[in-house]
Amino acid sequence: MTAAETERDGVRTIEAGAVPARFARGWHCLGLSERFKDGRPHTVDAFGAKLVVFRSGDGRLNVLDAYCRHMGGDLSRGTVKGDEIACPFHDWRWGGDGRCKKIPYARRVPLRARTSAWTTMDQDGMLFVWNDPEGNPPPPGVTIPRIEGATRDDWTDWVWHETLVAANCREVMDNVVDMAHFFYVHYSFPTYFKNVFEGHVATQIMKGLSRPDARPPAKEGRPGMLGNTSVAAYHGPSFMIDDLTYHYEGMDIDCVLINCHYPVDADSFVLQSGIIVQRNERLGSAGADEMAVRLGAFILKGFEQDVEIWKNKARVDNPLLCEEDGPVYQLRRWYEQFYVDAADVAPEMVERFEFELDTTRPVGAWKKEVEENLARRAAAGGGTA
Repeated sequence: MTAAETERDGVRTIEAGAVPARFARGWHCLGLSERFKDGRPHTVDAFGAKLVVFRSGDGRLNVLDAYCRHMGGDLSRGTVKGDEIACPFHDWRWGGDGRCKKIPYARRVPLRARTSAWTTMDQDGMLFVWNDPEGNPPPPGVTIPRIEGATRDDWTDWVWHETLVAANCREVMDNVVDMAHFFYVHYSFPTYFKNVFEGHVATQIMKGLSRPDARPPAKEGRPGMLGNTSVAAYHGPSFMIDDLTYHYEGMDIDCVLINCHYPVDADSFVLQSGIIVQRNERLGSAGADEMAVRLGAFILKGFEQDVEIWKNKARVDNPLLCEEDGPVYQLRRWYEQFYVDAADVAPEMVERFEFELDTTRPVGAWKKEVEENLARRAAAGGGTA
């Protein structure tokens, strides 16, 4: 059957172009910075290359291409010596700026002895690198906001998880506008949903209720969860900060959730999540630490549900949408700005766009489904739905 015959029959075909040949321009988080500060070189596979991360004697975290420009030795298997990383092959010493600083057995260092060095940022306990296929530095206005709680004693330390995903990282981004998947995949109950895109920032504002049909009742002595309020914003193509409040009986728990990723290659990426919890009188210090671990595991389970979808779904460039699916095409147009040259960023990719989804129909349908699930559970003698 030809494509024309298929179209005449009214069957919509799935369009799926090749994944981008370049990696997104912007700041990418490689994980908690503390893991790289042990005085040893670390391997990170990212952006279709092998990188080495090391802390030099001056305390700075540096990221270089892992392969020595001399004869290809793997710097990530070398040794940190002072402010340089020493190649295990011939002991050539490379500085964080990408220049060869010393060759112990040579009278001089060749003038062109340079390797690829990445712009780094150590902020709020996380290590960021700047990627730009054109080789330009980050513009002044393209920043990652500071997270106040990450440096205060009245917040917990980061609880952090990483997962390697065999998919293109665009699949992550569609969740920014996809309200319905929160109900069907994550068993939450959104009641309010709004998106705002402007410049390099894409924001999702969501309020929701707890799902009594999908979660066991609260244990005796513990308050039940009522719902949550979330203001989550992607600052660039890969780093999301979510100011997240869980509403419990008698108290609120304020958190900051990080959802971020970096590409390994065109067909895989490392998905990361981190959470900190604000301490309060009711939780206490130890209780807040315990809550951070519990919520971190809860968030990880949600990511695992996403991953199961991503690894089995098809890439769809022309999704067939209903009114309640949100601004998928507008989000993808915003996301495209990170995959074109800076000179080719069109106004419609960065101009302000707002969309508040009408939740009347979804909320009505989901209330009915929850009630039916609870009725079946009661008839079966209890347990989760």
